[in-house]
Amino acid sequence: MVHTRRPNRGPSAAAENRAALIAAAREWFATDGYDAPLTSIARTAGVGKGSLYRHFPDRASLALAVFEEGVNELEALADRPGTTLDDLLALMTEQAIASTAFVGMVSAPADPRIAEVRDRVAASLRTPLEQAREAGRVRAYVTTGDLVTAVGMIAALLAKIPADERRETAGRAWLLLFKGIDSPEGPA
Repeated sequence: MVHTRRPNRGPSAAAENRAALIAAAREWFATDGYDAPLTSIARTAGVGKGSLYRHFPDRASLALAVFEEGVNELEALADRPGTTLDDLLALMTEQAIASTAFVGMVSAPADPRIAEVRDRVAASLRTPLEQAREAGRVRAYVTTGDLVTAVGMIAALLAKIPADERRETAGRAWLLLFKGIDSPEGPA
């Protein structure tokens, strides 16, 4: 990771600094998880810690900004006609493989902002889950909350294993949780 401090350009650089902080946090969260050092994130972004805290007063604020793009992507996929539960779980699995920090964020202390993200993710899963249930692919008692918990469990597992084993491990975990998913890679 590059650690180049840029000259202070004042308020005119705010949007650029914020974007650089989000990009740096995405890199650090992908490798070190939710507890990645904030000092390292600021350094990689080329800004001081003061700039980091002006944009993101706490770790959860920064994590939410990083994961907003992923949640938006999930919501957009859920809104497409014909999207299946497998499609959504595959995307969520790819996001968990790319950044295991997600599990640290969703298991953070009770923070209404994080609860709102969980609610958005659960809402995205609602209709495809009902369709999968009707098709007999998912047990009747599985809720959207159960799916969000399952993603968190899988992400927690992925955070503890080497990156090159994550995709296969995620696929095996999905095989254990759902009937009708017959690919070792998990949801198609």
